[in-house]
Amino acid sequence: MKPFTQAADVLDKELAVKIDGIIAAHNGDATQLVGILLDVEAAVERHYIPESAAYYVAQKLGVKPTQVYDVISFYTALHDKPRAKFTLEVCNSAPCRVKDSDKLVETLKRLLNLEVGEVTYDGRFSIEKVPCFGACDVSPAVRVNGVVYGHLDSEERILDMLQQLN
Repeated sequence: MKPFTQAADVLDKELAVKIDGIIAAHNGDATQLVGILLDVEAAVERHYIPESAAYYVAQKLGVKPTQVYDVISFYTALHDKPRAKFTLEVCNSAPCRVKDSDKLVETLKRLLNLEVGEVTYDGRFSIEKVPCFGACDVSPAVRVNGVVYGHLDSEERILDMLQQLN
């Protein structure tokens, strides 16, 4: 690991301003670290927490960088590696699988020429199987950056959803 101040010093100024706003929105409360990190991840185009951002958050909150990384590594909703711009999250719970979410995954894999967990060459798409996100009523569904696209029960509907993501 890099020295504490050195790693935080390489943070892009634009991202630093965003993080300052996020921390202010959480009243600088270190007990809200999970929420702060979720907001930081949402502010980064590739939906992850860069090392410099993790160190910056630690420095601003007065906590150790290891505490920040403990939180990042514990919660599956947080990531320290770049992800796709559009991560296609497909529910893997039993009710959605009954409604053909497995067929949805297979169709996405075929259309994008991509396996679950991989990222397309251009960094635009990835497919992940995730726990229930509460869209059983519109299943099979995909959640992309917090937005749910439901009733994806045909290739035509899936293609329409993918085109909306441009």
